[in-house]
Amino acid sequence: MRTDQWLSLLIIALMMGAFVWGRYRYDLVAVASLLAAVVVGIVPAKNAFSGFADDIVIIVGSALIVSAAISRSGLMDVALRRFSPEKRGPRSQLIILVVIVAVLSAFIKNIGALAIMIPVAVQMARKSSVSPSMFLMPMSFASLLGGLMTQIGTSPNIIVSRLREEITGQPFTMFDYTPVGLALAVMGIIFLALFYKLLPERVREETSMEEAVKIKNYTTEARITASSGAIGQSVSWLQKPAGGEAMVTTIISDGGQKRKPLPDTVLKGGDLLIIEGEQSALDKIVSEAKLQLSDRKHELQADKDISSVEAIVGEHSRLIDLSAKDVSLFENTGLNLLAVSRRDKRFTERLGEIKIRNGDVVVLQGDLQKLPDLLREWGCLPLVERDLKLGSVRKGAVPVIILAATMGATAFGGVPVAAAFFAAAFMMVITKCIPLRDIYSHLDAPILIMLAALIPISDSLKTTGTTDVIADLLSRTAEMLPPYGALALILVAAMAVTPFLNNAATVLVMAPIAATFAAKLGFQPDAFLMAVAIGAGCDFLTPIGHQCNTLVMGPGGYRFGDYARLGLPLSIIVLLVSVPMLMLVWPI
Repeated sequence: MRTDQWLSLLIIALMMGAFVWGRYRYDLVAVASLLAAVVVGIVPAKNAFSGFADDIVIIVGSALIVSAAISRSGLMDVALRRFSPEKRGPRSQLIILVVIVAVLSAFIKNIGALAIMIPVAVQMARKSSVSPSMFLMPMSFASLLGGLMTQIGTSPNIIVSRLREEITGQPFTMFDYTPVGLALAVMGIIFLALFYKLLPERVREETSMEEAVKIKNYTTEARITASSGAIGQSVSWLQKPAGGEAMVTTIISDGGQKRKPLPDTVLKGGDLLIIEGEQSALDKIVSEAKLQLSDRKHELQADKDISSVEAIVGEHSRLIDLSAKDVSLFENTGLNLLAVSRRDKRFTERLGEIKIRNGDVVVLQGDLQKLPDLLREWGCLPLVERDLKLGSVRKGAVPVIILAATMGATAFGGVPVAAAFFAAAFMMVITKCIPLRDIYSHLDAPILIMLAALIPISDSLKTTGTTDVIADLLSRTAEMLPPYGALALILVAAMAVTPFLNNAATVLVMAPIAATFAAKLGFQPDAFLMAVAIGAGCDFLTPIGHQCNTLVMGPGGYRFGDYARLGLPLSIIVLLVSVPMLMLVWPI
């Protein structure tokens, strides 16, 4: 081997060691490795930043925005209630999630299936008081296994089919992958359901600050309009979406009479409800029952960037000892008062009549451009920025329709995945499924930087000829093995190479090698090509070999080494199941 080939392997080995060690954050390790590769000359300086234009970076970044838009739509809350998490334990919820993801991944791109279900999993974890890390990595692995079942489930299957046509004149068909892929998916789901506890419980660092400012006793008011689904329903029905985190404290009839909010009290059109609870729970009640949160909402200018913000009333605030009604808050400032919170205090009066005190926390809605100046003018200090849903605009089924169109375009329209997801993210923004100001907060920068830095390093394996050396070594080794050993070797090699070349590149490198030495040994190429597709689609050991694993790394709070804890035994299961199944279905 030449010096540049040894250097390429050395840098990758040191990088992987640093990832597993976990002393430094993964994006810093990746950037340091890229700089080292440039310094020693295995990555040309002009190609150092080529990774930022790679399809994988675009796919992952766009999928994060698409997933966030779906989460904001409110449809995930409906799906969550259908799963009835309060009636099922975490293991049952995990089984439901991995089965759904696996089945979806067989018919749409696996990253699309995962993007749809991540918001459901995160909300389910919150409802069940467990970390999302319990669900997200098993779901990612299930999406990889589900993608093995059909030709369109994952890119390696499509590429292998094309290469088989070049070699034999006949491509693999849609369901040629199903016998082996289905067996792997079933065994994988059983393993994930039984051994998910191999994963350590992780929590995103960012969540600690949000939890620190979590306020559970906001008071707001909402009116039942003619279009509301709450007319004729009981108070207990209205409160159910909140999961016990919000409750109706007072009902004021259209004529001004107050009624006790007993669980079986029937709600009427025109009723004004005083509701207390955590802001996201209040939002669920308001949005799902189609209540009118503010009588002033229709007066806000449609062309303005309307936003809601939490703020604490300072000791010198002009609002102290006055109510929103006293100061004509909306008329004078254009601000809507949506909710008020005071420690150890339950309000029963109307929101606009509450006398504000020093230390009260308020939710104000208004023009985002004017909010900072108005808060400063009125002596209110904004709290730490977090995902505030109360008062936000919902687009219902629009995000799901956009994603469905995206999946259809990639599966049947021949549109590249990167272009389709980028277009989907753009559509989410222009249809206001996600506020423009929130876009970049959902782009997980450390993940994207890591990917962009790793791609040129991975390419160095090909540019230095290291992959050719590996291919020659595999060919010589396979000649000394029995048929099942040669098949296992190809599968293991594809699984090992995938983290460094990505799954599509792995197929392009490994499939010709597999077909060549199958011919040398007098074997049929089908089983070997299938082995390459399976190995390239099953990177369970790292977050970098497949974009699905990368997508869950941030939301799950995972470390690099966490993937091998669950992924190594799953990889062994894939190997043990695949080889006999391949020889049975595709005799060699």
